[in-house]
Amino acid sequence: MSFAKKRPAGRPAPRKPSRPAQPAGPAKLVLFNKPFDVLCQFTDEAGRQTLKDFIDIPGVYAAGRLDRDSEGLLLLTNDGKLNARLTQPGKKTAKTYWVQVEGAPSDQDLEPLRQGVVLKDGPTLPAKVKVMAEPALWPRQPPVRFRQHIPTTWLEISITEGRNRQVRRMTAHIGFPTLRLVRVAIGPYKLGDLASGHYKEITP
Repeated sequence: MSFAKKRPAGRPAPRKPSRPAQPAGPAKLVLFNKPFDVLCQFTDEAGRQTLKDFIDIPGVYAAGRLDRDSEGLLLLTNDGKLNARLTQPGKKTAKTYWVQVEGAPSDQDLEPLRQGVVLKDGPTLPAKVKVMAEPALWPRQPPVRFRQHIPTTWLEISITEGRNRQVRRMTAHIGFPTLRLVRVAIGPYKLGDLASGHYKEITP
């Protein structure tokens, strides 16, 4: 006779893994330049644009997220272990963003981001932040709405965390709201000259 182990009251059932740790075939890694207003998923009941509108490789899924209103590099893979290496907070994988903010922050204004700021969900780790020249990017559709007589500035921000809308909340915290946000690197993987809405498959 066998007895099933009872789960303590109030403790949720353990999650069943939804994706295999090992792919059925060769491991795949896809670099995708996600356009603005595209959901970071393959289905949407509301009919909004998703990854399915751009990527026709079966069996891959996003390693991490990129907000609907953000653009740039998104990694997809069919390998659960690779996904874990890229997304687990403990790995501290650096993610670099080009960020257009409203206003003209001084070096002193940016210093709190380098030290870490306290957001509603806790303090952030120190970020690498510097002012950069305006990059040569594809036109965003729809265009960014600028306010007349208020300058904008491009920043390069590198963080090792991945909280919800973290970069946007960080720049807002110091008084310079984000107007456009483009992720250009995740760890060793770079966006390069990959056109918006296009992808390429590389060897992991």
